[in-house]
Amino acid sequence: MTQRLNYMQQSPELTKAMMGLSTAEKQSAIDAKIQHLVHIRASQMNGCGFCLDMHVKEAKIHGESELRLYHIAIWRESNLFEPRERAALAWTEVLTRIPEHGVPDELYNRVREQFSEKELSDLTFSVMAINAWNRANVAFKMTPGSADAAFGLTKAGLS
Repeated sequence: MTQRLNYMQQSPELTKAMMGLSTAEKQSAIDAKIQHLVHIRASQMNGCGFCLDMHVKEAKIHGESELRLYHIAIWRESNLFEPRERAALAWTEVLTRIPEHGVPDELYNRVREQFSEKELSDLTFSVMAINAWNRANVAFKMTPGSADAAFGLTKAGLS
C-alpha cells in the first residue's frame, strides 16, 4: 500500500488543531485505559491500520494485557471487560456507525449509568477524535508503523 500524500505536511494548521484535541483528550476525565479501548475499537471498525497499529502499541506500553487487546473485537463475548469499559465500547460503536434514527435511549441510559455527564461528554470527544484521525489516515493510506519512532512506540516491542 502506497501512501497517497502527507496530510500533516499539507495542512499543518489543521493537523496542529487536531493534535491539540488529542492532547486535551489525554487530560480529560476518561482514564487512559478506556481511551485506548475506544481508539482501538473505532480503528478496527473503520479499518484504519495506521491508528490500530499505533493505539495497540500505546496500550501495550501503558500495561494493557495482550489477551485483552485480542478480545477488544469480541468484547461482548469476552469476560475480560468491566461494565464501565463495556459501556465505553458500546458508546464508541454507536457513535462510529450512527444508526439511522440516532443513538437509542436505552443505550444512552445504560452508558450514562457508568459515566457522569462530564465523563460522557469527554468520552464522546474521544470517539469524535479517533474517528476524525481514522478518516484522514484511511483516506491517505498512512502506513502502519511508519510513525513509531516519532511517537515513541518502538518501546512497545511490537515493531
